[in-house]
Amino acid sequence: MQNNVKKVVVAGGGTAGWVAAAALAKRLQDQIELVLVESEEIGTVGVGESTIPPVALFHNLLGIDEQEFMRATDATFKLGISFEHWGLQGDRYMHPFGTTGRGSFLADFQHYYLHGQRLGIEAPFGDYCYELQAALAHKFGKSSQGGLSYAYHLDAGRYARFLRQFSEALGAKRIESNIQQVEQHPNGDISALVLADGQRIDGDLFIDCTGFRALLIEQTLKTGFERWDHWLPCNKAVVVQTESAATLPPYTRAMAHQAGWQWRIPLQSRVGNGLVYAADFLSDEQARQQLLGNLETAPLMEPRVLSYTTGRRKKFWHRNCVALGLSSGFIEPLESTSIYLFMNGVIRLLRLFPFAGVTDALADEYNQQSIRELEKIRDFIILHYHQTERSDSEFWNYCRTMPIPDSLAHRIELFRDSALAFQTGDEMFRLESWTHVMLGQRLQPRSYHQLVASVPAAEMNAHLQQIRSSISQAVERLPSHQEFIRQYCPSGFAKPVRAMAG
Repeated sequence: MQNNVKKVVVAGGGTAGWVAAAALAKRLQDQIELVLVESEEIGTVGVGESTIPPVALFHNLLGIDEQEFMRATDATFKLGISFEHWGLQGDRYMHPFGTTGRGSFLADFQHYYLHGQRLGIEAPFGDYCYELQAALAHKFGKSSQGGLSYAYHLDAGRYARFLRQFSEALGAKRIESNIQQVEQHPNGDISALVLADGQRIDGDLFIDCTGFRALLIEQTLKTGFERWDHWLPCNKAVVVQTESAATLPPYTRAMAHQAGWQWRIPLQSRVGNGLVYAADFLSDEQARQQLLGNLETAPLMEPRVLSYTTGRRKKFWHRNCVALGLSSGFIEPLESTSIYLFMNGVIRLLRLFPFAGVTDALADEYNQQSIRELEKIRDFIILHYHQTERSDSEFWNYCRTMPIPDSLAHRIELFRDSALAFQTGDEMFRLESWTHVMLGQRLQPRSYHQLVASVPAAEMNAHLQQIRSSISQAVERLPSHQEFIRQYCPSGFAKPVRAMAG
């Protein structure tokens, strides 16, 4: 396509569609015409209720008021994820946001921690992380001087509606209709969407947010799909919303079971629950009963089953179509990356926007960046399943012994041999994220950087003690998460419902 891009058409709504519309309407409102087509008849997955810290940065980019957003979406704060029963049944560790300890230019903090262990300092790795300790204490606070690193729990349906109002106020046009046909130019580019009422919506650039259907990028343009289910065998989830609980922890719970894991996400007025599982190892009815038997509070709806395939499109941007959200691929929600990927996909598009027309160079660069990012996230998720000592079920035996990508095998060996972790410039998860999960999943390094061994024992003990003490004092000063939410967005806060007996 050689023409300047003046009109962008978003096919599909939901969180992905309205994330795209919000960013494009805010940043390009005077330069493009923006149309979004969605149908109320087509449901959305709507379970992406847990996020990671870059979501707050995205909101800042758009100028979204945090308190208004939180009231509108029933949101709470999130400081990390509690992983339970992953290394072995009975284990628990936290993957927190923020920094952990204080290292040096030549040796990251885990080397100081491991040397401290050798010296007999038995404090857990998590004692050196402010966010982790605040999460365990169910506390939260904000400071203009720099405080906790946080994300949100939110109601995905309400979030999409909030972004719709935001986008329409900036000039985005919404059309309610089903897409009946996708028309193409003779050269193969998409020319228009034909709707159920006969309308023809032409455009210069099309964004496919039609979910797993991938109506434009796959059904029309035949881009191809690379499956990852041999590494990530979970392919179903049964979900249910329940009444609010007596407490409001500022973290997501991810509880492993014999064929997958269960999430628990606390919102202001309810709790989101889901049981992720591999259909080869657990039936739908077994999953449903298992979820209902492990709820904190009473269900507000009948559980529903969702199916998915992990993997990615072979191209995220093909011709004049960019796939965003589930139409581009899917990695299960274990580390809450879905909404982040929607947002980073549209930010990447803004950076590479084809003002003078789509070119192969722009599309290739977008695809290369997207693939690198997604594959690194994929490896991080696989780590949770593969690096385990569980042998109590066929599922865990498979995960523990399955071949893994060479890129992940390298990270595991590097950490096992010398406690080295790393973060490249184009990946989401930080060095400390890898370290918390690898240690939490029982990957114990054989050695560590000997630079730290030159530090006298008394000095090392004082250094580590000072970090722990300063964190403990800071946590002590924080209000409870529940009280902070009540004061921060009072009109949206609901009184908790007493937990069910048992």
